[in-house]
Amino acid sequence: MKAAPLVVLRGAKLTFGGRPVFDGIDLSLHPGDRACLVGRNGTGKSTLMKVVAGWIDLDDGERFVQPGIRVAYLPQSPVFKAEETVRAHVAAGLPPAEDGRPQEFMVDDMLDHLSIDGTRLTTTLSGGEGRRTALARALVSKPDVLLLDEPTNHLDLPTIEWLEEELTRYRGALLLISHDRRFLADLTNRTYWLDRGVMRRRSEGFDGFEEWADKVLEDEENQARKLDKRIAEETRWLREGLTARRKRNMGRLNSLLGMRKERRDRVKVTGKATVVVDTEGGGGSLVFEANHLFKTVETPAGAKVLADDVSVRVKRGDRIGIIGPNGAGKSTLIKMLLGSVKPDKGRVRQGFGIDVAYFDQHRESLPREGTPWSVLCPDGGDTVFVGGSKPKHVASYLRDYLFEDRQFRSPVSSLSGGETNRLLLAKLFASPHNLLVLDEPTNDLDMETLDLLQEAVADYEGTVMLVSHDRDFLDRTVTGILAFEGDGKVTEYAGGYSDYVLQARKSLPAAEQVKAEAPKPKAAKPAGDPSRNRQARLSYKDQREYDQLPERIAGLEVEIERLEGALADPAFFEKTPDKFQAAAAALEKAKADLDTAETRWLELEEELAAIAEAKRA
Repeated sequence: MKAAPLVVLRGAKLTFGGRPVFDGIDLSLHPGDRACLVGRNGTGKSTLMKVVAGWIDLDDGERFVQPGIRVAYLPQSPVFKAEETVRAHVAAGLPPAEDGRPQEFMVDDMLDHLSIDGTRLTTTLSGGEGRRTALARALVSKPDVLLLDEPTNHLDLPTIEWLEEELTRYRGALLLISHDRRFLADLTNRTYWLDRGVMRRRSEGFDGFEEWADKVLEDEENQARKLDKRIAEETRWLREGLTARRKRNMGRLNSLLGMRKERRDRVKVTGKATVVVDTEGGGGSLVFEANHLFKTVETPAGAKVLADDVSVRVKRGDRIGIIGPNGAGKSTLIKMLLGSVKPDKGRVRQGFGIDVAYFDQHRESLPREGTPWSVLCPDGGDTVFVGGSKPKHVASYLRDYLFEDRQFRSPVSSLSGGETNRLLLAKLFASPHNLLVLDEPTNDLDMETLDLLQEAVADYEGTVMLVSHDRDFLDRTVTGILAFEGDGKVTEYAGGYSDYVLQARKSLPAAEQVKAEAPKPKAAKPAGDPSRNRQARLSYKDQREYDQLPERIAGLEVEIERLEGALADPAFFEKTPDKFQAAAAALEKAKADLDTAETRWLELEEELAAIAEAKRA
């Protein structure tokens, strides 16, 4: 028999500024639950977690916590007291002492694992250091319920692996928000999916979530199409015969009105960001050649070696992942290669014709007082030249990155972490380049945008150098690894992160072996062939429709491409805004018609397959 829940939400409802964040949500956490809370950025995941933590009150519904239960919460943006040391902040989270036994050793142990100096004032910490401090406080508290919002942000790989081990041993109730797929797949045993204000539940962990979510959305679209068809049929009945049968059919009329209201209230799935990376031509086959680099930096404990006799050769088209503990020298190596930092010894030779797009981990290239519009058009106007040459209206370009119209002129300082990242990516990819340097790009990105960034990097024809602690992201994007393995030593490995694990495991001490496993390959979806199963017997009407659909689908695809090309021209909007709006409406209709045609073709394909199977039987 399952133990009673420690925390429960029933019928939870919350609104901000008159807009509902979620409504009618139920959630429960039992001992031993390791649940993930997933959903797109902006859907209210962090807000919901604050409700579970008791930081925000509900507008309606109930929050229940078992008496005597200790709840610890790691927020995305920790708040610290003035003049408080790191050690004091963490120690304040300690549970009541048992039998007067001292517990301060727990604080020192946690600070050591998370590489934090306990004597520092919390007001002097960077964003990443502040999050590690808040994480240390949450972990030492030994809570019954542990709520962690993006705990792996700003953690290096060894620390992420240590945290996984800690949470695997944890026996309370755990609720996680994270964009790190490997982290979620390794830890969780149930899933809560917050989608457009509605909570969906899955009694399994994150592994397999994406296939399940795709099926849920596909079923939802099918139900929506069926509802639209029923509305059309009932509307035709209403138009043709209501007057003569008014009294006997009011129930049917009311049903139609209810269906129309259901369609009006239907919340559409938010679009996906469109990340396209154009590669500038030119340049030679050599990008960088570094020989015998040596670099030290002064620290309070003395000189620290970041690079000791490091030699690296990067050729055009290479995709290099750089991994290692925080502070090991990963960003410094990149800066030495780019020429912004000089090595103490050794030399760096750069190839010719290199144009760099640099995504820095501190996001320092965005003016906080600027707006998304001014960031992309610093000299005024309303045109962005994507890749340095392709003109596009700035509003259309910002929409590609999921910005709403109201945000175009809002201050950069008002954007969330994920929105700031998307704006930096938009700015970065608008410039011409053939060398893409990404320093911790995955922090604060939602999974959908992360997927698109992975696809863009995978399709990029230039050279990629990537610093990341996201194992899944590395496996999907890089073909070589530079691993910082301590004391300034850097070793090259072929393949992605999982390949590095297999090659490095034999040579590393047991305590440093990485326990990550290679991601499971996804089954390829079978591609349809319009010509197959033609021998199956459909009705004459269906067979004729089936034969005509491929040509109709191809024609719609051509029309969509033509309209998208026209709408990408900023001069089109400036000269003829009415025609621009008409073309935008035509594009939406063409996309809807294409979806309908493709769906119908798939339905006929299924019928043919069923007929063929029946014949074989």
